[in-house]
Amino acid sequence: MLSSLKVAPQPAQESWFDHLDGSADDGPDLQAAIRSIAQQASKIGRESAEVRGLIDDTSKASERSAQAVASLGSQVKDINGAQGSIGTASTAGLGAVQRVRTAVEGVGREVGEVVTTLRDVARAAESITQIALQTRLVAFNASVEAKRAGDAGRGFGVVADAVKDLAGKVEQSSKDIMRTIGLLDTRVDALSREIRIDPNAAHQGEFQVALADVQAAVASIIGAAEQSRAICAGLDTQMAAIGAEMNQSGRSLVAAMKRSEAFLDVSEHLIELVANCGIETEDTPFIQAAIRAADTIAALLADALQQRAITREQLFDEVYKPIPNTNPAQHTTQFIALADKLFPAVQERVLGLSPKIVFCISVDRNGYVATHNRKYNNPQRGDLAWDSANSRYRRIFADRTGLASARNERPFLLQTYRRDMGGGSFVVMKEAAAPITVGGRHWGAIRLAFKF
Repeated sequence: MLSSLKVAPQPAQESWFDHLDGSADDGPDLQAAIRSIAQQASKIGRESAEVRGLIDDTSKASERSAQAVASLGSQVKDINGAQGSIGTASTAGLGAVQRVRTAVEGVGREVGEVVTTLRDVARAAESITQIALQTRLVAFNASVEAKRAGDAGRGFGVVADAVKDLAGKVEQSSKDIMRTIGLLDTRVDALSREIRIDPNAAHQGEFQVALADVQAAVASIIGAAEQSRAICAGLDTQMAAIGAEMNQSGRSLVAAMKRSEAFLDVSEHLIELVANCGIETEDTPFIQAAIRAADTIAALLADALQQRAITREQLFDEVYKPIPNTNPAQHTTQFIALADKLFPAVQERVLGLSPKIVFCISVDRNGYVATHNRKYNNPQRGDLAWDSANSRYRRIFADRTGLASARNERPFLLQTYRRDMGGGSFVVMKEAAAPITVGGRHWGAIRLAFKF
């Protein structure tokens, strides 16, 4: 039975119990007091682990938020730059519109000159019409006189008739010219009114109104861009302030994390001192089970070396080769085949000793788990939450607890921590670790985690 196992006293290690007036054998009252201290230390450790875990979660969330704020600040700067480009382009557009307006005003003046010229031509055509009319009258009179003269005036009469016909045609042509110029004058005058600016007019031409609308729209864009730039500048300042505050919060959380770890270290050290005093506590059976499992694994590995089932270099291989397309990342080493063969029997036997045991695994000194317990030794499915919880073999656990357990060379190490079970689920547990030494060289450890 697991409950019957005891941790042997460690007389070589001095503890604060050595300064008491008696030893653990002085009576049941002292033993009860020590067990009570162990229980209180365990409770303190559990609460410390919870606090540390919450601080860690908050610290990570704060870090993510700080990164998001920094990214947002960068985007605000990009927007500010884009608004500046818009303002520059709009200002250039406004200048272009003004140049168009100036050019159109010049055209308007030229059109006005054309109207004046056309009117001059119309007056000249009118004069020609009058002259043609008078010429027709003179020719008519000459024709009458030629008829009175009889045969002597017949030749002159022919000329007079020809002049009269020509004068009629000139008069008609002049009238056509005047009519055409009148139509052209009306159209050109209308065009002139549309494109020229008359400060005294109540209403400007449609073309000028359109130009004015374009200018107003461009000016509005410039104003909006300037306002947006001002807002973005304010946001940038606020983002910088928020980022600074979040960084300060992050530093405070890191400091709080260190203090919580120190508090947790004190509680764990107190639990170890109680365990070392030789009095059995609720942790004693799990500590002893970890020590025995470590001794068994060490013996199996030593035997494998002796039987030349593996070389020393292969057994202590620390070149972890990534397994492609795995998340969380998995790796292989040269001793995984031996681990798959030897470790499960020992690990599963310890796992079955108590329902309070969560896992029992062998890790090398870097926290690498070649073979996990069968229930956590499943191939990955591609679902990160499920894989994190159920595919925990071939992985490196280099967190505070994992690395401390893997590199511990004392007879045992007892820690309290909050374990990530995947999918946002956490559980606070204890872990007893005992070193695995092969041929005088520290290989790794047994990690035995159990519930409170």
